[in-house]
Amino acid sequence: MSDPDTSTRPHGSRRGAALTLVFATVLATAAATGGLPRAEERPDDTAPAVRSAAATLDREDVARAAAEAMADGKSGTEAAEQFVSRSGDRWSAVYDSEEYEEFEDALDGEYTGVGLGARRTRDGGVEVSQVQPGGPAAGAGIRPGDRLRTVNGQDVARRPVTEVVGLLRGEAGSRVAVGLERGDRTWTAALTRARLTTQSVTVRRVDGAVVIKVDSFTKGTGAQVRDAVRGAPEGAGVLLDLRGNAGGLVAEAVTAASAFLDGGLVATYDVRGDQQALYAEAGGDTARPLVALVDGGTMSAAELLTGALKDRGRAVTVGSRTFGKGSVQMPSRLPDGSVAELTVGHYRTPAGHSVDGQGITPDLVAAESAEQRARTVLGGLKGAP
Repeated sequence: MSDPDTSTRPHGSRRGAALTLVFATVLATAAATGGLPRAEERPDDTAPAVRSAAATLDREDVARAAAEAMADGKSGTEAAEQFVSRSGDRWSAVYDSEEYEEFEDALDGEYTGVGLGARRTRDGGVEVSQVQPGGPAAGAGIRPGDRLRTVNGQDVARRPVTEVVGLLRGEAGSRVAVGLERGDRTWTAALTRARLTTQSVTVRRVDGAVVIKVDSFTKGTGAQVRDAVRGAPEGAGVLLDLRGNAGGLVAEAVTAASAFLDGGLVATYDVRGDQQALYAEAGGDTARPLVALVDGGTMSAAELLTGALKDRGRAVTVGSRTFGKGSVQMPSRLPDGSVAELTVGHYRTPAGHSVDGQGITPDLVAAESAEQRARTVLGGLKGAP
């Protein structure tokens, strides 16, 4: 979700009433923990580029479909979902009021789940990609790399990751049984779902460089990136790891870009033909060596940040082609209180390149040992005159 004006939010009086532009319909990072009602499965590096919708949806048409269904005594939400699904636009979606509030909470850095991320394995299985410290999964001793076998007795080996995520969801305080495998060991962990806070930014130091890993752009992420850059030792290079980052609040991505730029254009976008621009704040660190690490899971707001740093010549990009999600969604309240997130336009990088359906090809393609390659490049930049 993007919000060029961070003082306004789309849902409820406590968040303001201004329209919010949405660059990521879902946050895969939060979704993988069971925190979102719908999620797109994270693609692997060889996934084909997503196809853009042939035309943007008209919110009045969707609202009319919902109203007509309600007049006939049917569900307005279901009618809107059917209308949107027939459009062929995979990024537009309909949420009931409770789902949308949960979605917004996730963007605020909160979610209900068990504190583990999931991803597809090469052999078609599902494994744990990350475990949130202090969460139920961590407390049960679950580790990244453990294979997910069952959720509440249901085999998940060949299910889409999105379905596995749905099985992990539930009310805070409810129980879920997760079958796992680690080497020759198999066991079932009984987990209690909890209200958790996401940790979107982690910072570590490796070989004299600062590695800033950004998992998603939730509220406060941009400031955390800026603080990490300001707190880096003098002369230390920065490796900005955006792999697997499915996007989030674009205002936060712009703030993150501002940590490395001294003002200037970050991206342009259109909303039903009305052209707009996003600009970085002045005063960022423009001298520190910077490498951005990306892959096929780098999406949406993360691609916006990547495109800005690449086109402006601020960073060397390393990894594999990004996903290619550059469409803009806008929320619209429907007659029954549900919310339709509808595609209304697309954004472009500072050089005018469209991301949607194409992605960003990094300066150095490195699918294997990408982080090591990135650190090597960063070392070379530090040694350059």
